[in-house]
Amino acid sequence: MDSASSALVGMGLAAAGFAGAGVGIGYIFGKMIEAVARQPEAEGRVSKYMWIGFALVEAIALYGLVIAFIIMGLRE
Repeated sequence: MDSASSALVGMGLAAAGFAGAGVGIGYIFGKMIEAVARQPEAEGRVSKYMWIGFALVEAIALYGLVIAFIIMGLRE
């Protein structure tokens, strides 16, 4: 396998982090809805932690995007 094709494989693997981030975000919001349905009075407290978790999961997706762009830049 030459370096150009291995770079494309690396870019694809780095972009695979988006799938994990999508699953994580869906899980976070699903559990938030479940928690509010069980205890509506705790919505303010739970939503604060939900947004922190959302930001951390979204950061992982952005790291994957940056890595894919770095590999693309090295390829050319």
